[in-house]
Amino acid sequence: MQKGIIGKKIGMTQIFDEAGKVIPVTVVEAGPCVVVQKKTIENDGYEAVQLGFGDIRAKRVNKPLAGHFKVADVALKRTLKEFRFDDISNLNVGDIVKADTFAEGDIVDVCGTSKGKGYAGNIKRHNNARLKETHGTGPVHRHAGSMGACSSPSRIYKGKGMPGHLGAERVTVQNLKIVKIDAENNLIAIKGAIPGPKNGTVVIVDCVKKA
Repeated sequence: MQKGIIGKKIGMTQIFDEAGKVIPVTVVEAGPCVVVQKKTIENDGYEAVQLGFGDIRAKRVNKPLAGHFKVADVALKRTLKEFRFDDISNLNVGDIVKADTFAEGDIVDVCGTSKGKGYAGNIKRHNNARLKETHGTGPVHRHAGSMGACSSPSRIYKGKGMPGHLGAERVTVQNLKIVKIDAENNLIAIKGAIPGPKNGTVVIVDCVKKA
């Protein structure tokens, strides 16, 4: 059965296995999430469930979204994410999804938003080489240099690595192993690093590939 949950990245730490080996893990506060909406083939053309995570004050929610929660008769939530599962018959509006929906040893994919780094040059953004420091490079030793378009086609090719906004983009890390689950506190320890800053929202879904 496919599984998914929304969580918040707490930070990184390390735990020890039975052999005393150190395992670096990222701790995620996963859930509790509530099923806000259930989409069906008859009404929406596909099957999916919408989960809500994180409490929010009523003054922070606009009227259309407040009506959406009122129809479902659930508490207001800060984050809404949709999960397309092959079988959603066991989930209904109002159901609670907790961290114990996963088990130790599960292989999961984690999706989050990477740290925003603002405006960056082509060297930092695309790992381009800089110019030599001698023989007349002057103050342009970190510039992109010639684009090489010449008179034909007299434009920059689409996809050219240029300076611009770096980070703050959707990143998915696949095939990560769940090392430990604290069901009482809704905490999941995932081996390795996952995308996003501390307290950033992440989405965890089970992976087809198993260990």
